[in-house]
Amino acid sequence: MKLVVMGLGYIGLPTAVMFAKHGVQVHGVDVNEQVVETLQNKSLHIEEPGLGEMLVEAIESGNLTFGTKPVSADGFIIAVPTPVNPDKSANLNYVRSATEMINPFLEKGNLVVLESTSPPGTTLKVMAPILESTGLKVGEDLLVAYSPERVLPGKLLEELVNNNRIVGGVNEQSSIMTEKVYKIFVKGIIHQTDATTAEMVKLMENTYRDVNIALSNELARIAENVGCDIWKAVELANCHPRVNIHSPGPGVGGHCIAVDPWFLVEASPEDATLIKTARSINDGVPEIIANQVKQQLEGIEKPKVAVLGLAYKGNIGDARESPSLTILQHLKDMGISCSVHDPYVIDKRIDHQFETVEETVKDADCLLVLTDHNEYKDLDLEKLVPLMRHAMMYDTKNMINKKQAEDAGFQYEKVGKSQINTNLLHL
Repeated sequence: MKLVVMGLGYIGLPTAVMFAKHGVQVHGVDVNEQVVETLQNKSLHIEEPGLGEMLVEAIESGNLTFGTKPVSADGFIIAVPTPVNPDKSANLNYVRSATEMINPFLEKGNLVVLESTSPPGTTLKVMAPILESTGLKVGEDLLVAYSPERVLPGKLLEELVNNNRIVGGVNEQSSIMTEKVYKIFVKGIIHQTDATTAEMVKLMENTYRDVNIALSNELARIAENVGCDIWKAVELANCHPRVNIHSPGPGVGGHCIAVDPWFLVEASPEDATLIKTARSINDGVPEIIANQVKQQLEGIEKPKVAVLGLAYKGNIGDARESPSLTILQHLKDMGISCSVHDPYVIDKRIDHQFETVEETVKDADCLLVLTDHNEYKDLDLEKLVPLMRHAMMYDTKNMINKKQAEDAGFQYEKVGKSQINTNLLHL
């Protein structure tokens, strides 16, 4: 079997490497010539533990090649980005373009699988008509399916293999063939369904999390107003066997949770009222955090904030849709200068990014924790205090121990902590 994988990002590249590792001839395609050249030189353009070693092995085995154009194959997997437009509609230009690129190489009996997260109906209404412009009939001459990724950055290789998978064909034969192909390396259960249901399932999974996080972020605002610690309240509420409230934080990021719910809003705007509200709540949190930091800095001339964390979640190098970037922009708009540190993310677009935490906090007035990297859990707080102009801390992830911070000399605040003095309340 030979496969072509269209798109060599966070999903396409690991998928291509995984198939190649399991004996499949794979040709990976990306329109970015620099990405292709980097991979041909056995180097990575993305961060993922273990992927680099596996890439080298796959190339040296002869099973994996790269290029900017497709080749003839038995199957084609499309794993390109599907971002949102400024009006929050889905941008399917990459899906259309990738489908058009494989058309000249399609032959009767080929399998075409879309992995890109897409609005319900994309496989049938967007991709299928493009494929049929070749004269080949979808569901007869071509087997076509949708099979979304369901993996977590940082554990991507493990979860590609072990997670359950959804395959949704345009007909039963397409689903059966798609399952057969993914069974080459997937050890989890593969569930067959139709294409539109599979598209819906992927969006529902991420929307569920987004709504839950929005609830937690809204509860954090309420806790700040009524006088309780949201983190303790969440911990106690989750003692109930049927309650699972997520943690609040600085907002929602990543290529899935911050984007996918908008596809459901677009598909049925009159019905997706809860989903739209949740998205608006989470999108609004970075501005709230920036305003709270500004209040903490009130009265300080030319304030400076030391920001810890650019990635949207801990221990990964992915800053896509990260709330940290939005918070930085809000602080900049408020006239507050920032120095930045992240052990995994180096972003040339961001000024004053330093290699060490010590350099980052020098002459700062507030230490703002935005990402829960393990490196930040064991900071030498007593060493940092003398380096700062004012030793204030605002912890959006509840990862720094309050007592240790205050013993070191920090004025400590965190998300969801009431401004009311609860030390007088002994209930």
